[in-house]
Amino acid sequence: MLAKIASCALVGLETRLVDVEVDVHPGLVGMIDIVGLPDAAIQESRQRVRSAIQNSNLSFPQKRVTVNLAPADIRKEGPAYDLPIAVGILAGGGQAPIDFDGSLFIGELSLDGSVRHINGVISMASFAREQGIETLYVPAVDAPEAALIPDLTVIPVQSLGQLIMHLNGLLLIPPYVPTPEEQDETEPEYATDMAEIRGQEHVKRALEVAAAGGHNVLMAGPPGSGKTLLARSLPSILPRMGIEEQLEVTKIYSVAGMLPPGQPLMRHRPFRAPHHTISQAGLVGGGHWPRPGEISLAHRGVLFLDEFPEFGMRTLEVMRQPLEDKVVTISRSSGSLSFPANFTLVAAMNPCPCGFYGDPTRECTCSRSMIESYQKRISGPMMDRIDIHVEVPRVAYEKLAGSTLGEPSARIRDRVEGARRRQAERLTAAGLHANAEMGPAEVRRFCDLDEAGRGLIRAAMRQLNLSARAYHRVLKLARTIADLAGEERIQAPHLAEALQYRPRERE
Repeated sequence: MLAKIASCALVGLETRLVDVEVDVHPGLVGMIDIVGLPDAAIQESRQRVRSAIQNSNLSFPQKRVTVNLAPADIRKEGPAYDLPIAVGILAGGGQAPIDFDGSLFIGELSLDGSVRHINGVISMASFAREQGIETLYVPAVDAPEAALIPDLTVIPVQSLGQLIMHLNGLLLIPPYVPTPEEQDETEPEYATDMAEIRGQEHVKRALEVAAAGGHNVLMAGPPGSGKTLLARSLPSILPRMGIEEQLEVTKIYSVAGMLPPGQPLMRHRPFRAPHHTISQAGLVGGGHWPRPGEISLAHRGVLFLDEFPEFGMRTLEVMRQPLEDKVVTISRSSGSLSFPANFTLVAAMNPCPCGFYGDPTRECTCSRSMIESYQKRISGPMMDRIDIHVEVPRVAYEKLAGSTLGEPSARIRDRVEGARRRQAERLTAAGLHANAEMGPAEVRRFCDLDEAGRGLIRAAMRQLNLSARAYHRVLKLARTIADLAGEERIQAPHLAEALQYRPRERE
């Protein structure tokens, strides 16, 4: 008897429909053949499914079983097909109904018949709704994640035996209903509040501008000046994510298997801080079965690269295209996959190997050639893709020992969210979220200068030798500063502040 069960395959962040066709027919008793480009994990499901059926007090058909995963030209990976294969075998053997129209099954089986967690459930649930599927059978532990997608009946399955009783109408499993705790949207606890950082007011201002427009930042200063602390405080002033952004980030973390326990929805902007020994594949994504890298895990959030020059030069260079396009494409012989990578880059570096070049209180022990070699580890094109360059000097004792707190992050975030609302009014029609995402057409339309501003930028182009990319980045930065000030048009002071964030020429 032939049974046909709907399931799905993950290809990067995208989902494809897979029909699990199970034919139970006379032949070598107990033999299971799986075809349709399965990987090793799916081939091993033959043993898992057999043991799960037997340990669930069900009977494995005393016939030969052939399983086809269609379409056969899509490679399938992972254990998510265990549950539909088991249901198909039992339906083909007459122990479950044969009609599964409007339903989709996903889940890994343990040997005792319990259903285990799988990755990418929210992407599969979103795909099921798009395909008009009404009922989704998922592992019980993954039901809160699947229930984030509206207009979909989610059935939480704890074991294979429980599911078969449900399908036979003996003991129905109630659909999953989110609890109030899962819908809680309380204010997150941030690692650092801006109020706790003493001094560095000009750096805090630079980070506020970066947060308001989604601009990349490079902080340079001696060891202990507070660069890491400042970077870790940036999430506390970023605007809160909307539901669409939350779902985008959740899909990435779900596919990567990195959703925090008990947290089906990523409500807060991610902060990623990989070590400088990370590989290219770890940073941008890759592998035999491509997976998101750190730049995709930082999507809609912050990617912090401490000790910036210590990262491999080739590793940094592969970020140049994602910084421009906000997406990373990984090509393999079997095809290409794209992962979103719209993040804010925050980098920190010392001015030289010893860290004290230009420090007024400690003498630098590096030679001129060492300093030049260290600074040239970051290429000019990479530096050109960073909007804000800011010096982070040593903090004086008087500021560290003072009792007065700085401006709290909540107040700064209010200004940032106000600036983002102004940007949304201008850019939503173009499908953009922040000023940093504007292209030349948007810059020409929204970054018009008055006569004083044109004279200032003309002089800056001549004196600072700005490239065309740098010219556009200065205008986008000035647009953000004007938005923070609530101004409709860029004025000369906004442009002057934007120009002061350009890097100084290397000596």
